[in-house]
Amino acid sequence: MKSRRVKQHPVLGRIPSRRQVEIEVDGRRITALEGEPVAAALLANKIRIFRYTPRKNQPRGIFCAVGQCTDCAMMVDGIPNVRTCITPVREKMKIQTQIGWGSSSGIFSSPINFPPEDEKVITSCIELAIVGAGPAGLSAAIEAARQGVNVTVLDESSCPGGQLSKQIHKFFGSQEHWAGTRGREIGHQLLKEARELGVEVKLETPVVGIFPEHQLCYVHRNRSYFLKAEAIVLATGASENPLVFPGSTLPGVMGAGATQTMVNLHRVLPGEKVLMVGAGNVGLIIAFQLLQAGARVMAVVEAMSTIGGYGVHASKLRREGIPIFVSHTVKEALGEKEVEGAVVVALDKDGHHYPGTEKFFPVDLICLAVGLSPLVELAVIAGCRCAYLPSLGGYVPLHSEDMETTFQGIYVAGDVAGVEEASTAMEEGRLAGIAAAERLGYLPREYGYLIKEDIRRRLQMLRAGPFDKLRQETKQQIISFYHKYMVKKSCLNAEV
Repeated sequence: MKSRRVKQHPVLGRIPSRRQVEIEVDGRRITALEGEPVAAALLANKIRIFRYTPRKNQPRGIFCAVGQCTDCAMMVDGIPNVRTCITPVREKMKIQTQIGWGSSSGIFSSPINFPPEDEKVITSCIELAIVGAGPAGLSAAIEAARQGVNVTVLDESSCPGGQLSKQIHKFFGSQEHWAGTRGREIGHQLLKEARELGVEVKLETPVVGIFPEHQLCYVHRNRSYFLKAEAIVLATGASENPLVFPGSTLPGVMGAGATQTMVNLHRVLPGEKVLMVGAGNVGLIIAFQLLQAGARVMAVVEAMSTIGGYGVHASKLRREGIPIFVSHTVKEALGEKEVEGAVVVALDKDGHHYPGTEKFFPVDLICLAVGLSPLVELAVIAGCRCAYLPSLGGYVPLHSEDMETTFQGIYVAGDVAGVEEASTAMEEGRLAGIAAAERLGYLPREYGYLIKEDIRRRLQMLRAGPFDKLRQETKQQIISFYHKYMVKKSCLNAEV
């Protein structure tokens, strides 16, 4: 069986040499690369069905590739519900397609061992804890560490850099915002700078809760720990949005970010013939990156009447002969157990299907680039007030000009504070890092004010384009909501 590994790439070069190991999948031995995610090893061997749902016994495959959904959950070494997209391969692993909820076979049904109440492991109090090692989290860590703050960064991924780690295109914009530099190189540089400043970056360490007095509960090597911090920055990012149509849950329907992760980070093609859904920058860029990796992109479809991304990205695809259909959407995915084709249909001015305009595409991968939603779960657990703002992706924590939430001492930055670009996420991270350092007493108020004003100026420049006017207005709305809420809260406390 031919592997789907990307052995040669025009940007990434040849696939790095790594130790090959044998793992067992449903009793069959396959070859994998040590340390890669289990899901990547399975896709490389053209295995796309990971589990069957409990109620209707429907097949599921990988969708998000960042551990946020359960579509990749499998039985691994007798433990059910293991997220294979973030679980590294080990030699002689035994993996089984999970049926329903799975069976623990006498082993703990959860791979996390929580200690008894009297055995909680409390790490000595640190000054600043940052959740998320993406562009916002690392930027916050760098700015705070420069001022002398003791910083620890926690991230559940095995690869730091967040979205940057899988981006191989060059950034647009100004030199101060990394123009001409590939995203993955920016991620490496941010990590290097953070570590040189003494920042502790703990990977494969998901944060699963926030408790009173700024206590974080995190998991490392199957054991839970409690970390107390004087201030917290939440830079948890965003998750990919699904799109509902008949067959949308079949293995082979994937988020664009998951596809990008598999292709650019793990060098595995999740499909050979692709339909891209969404003609914003993300959809156009990833469609071209799929071409670079050797896939055939059959078409790009966009529900809006115009292409949302930059013309330069659309032109690259058109030069390769790839059609872009605006005012079109997916009518249905075809296939009994996994994607074998897709039917696309035109939309009328009211967004309804236009009968008689159906087009069939023989594809095995439907890639969805239809937006992101902020990951606000930890902020909500902490008690931070949120508002629903569609232009920023959904529910967003209210925050001040300094990125501080309605829960004192907890800050947000990046996509969790509203989905925007990576450059904006880095600037918001810097702002949150400086504000936290100022709160902890490392910056005189006058000096901190000048630094924050300079960052806010750069943020305003980044949001000055025609596509960003609505987001700029919505950001101001969030700040306004924040101040109104804090005044109301102050009045209520005064009455009590």
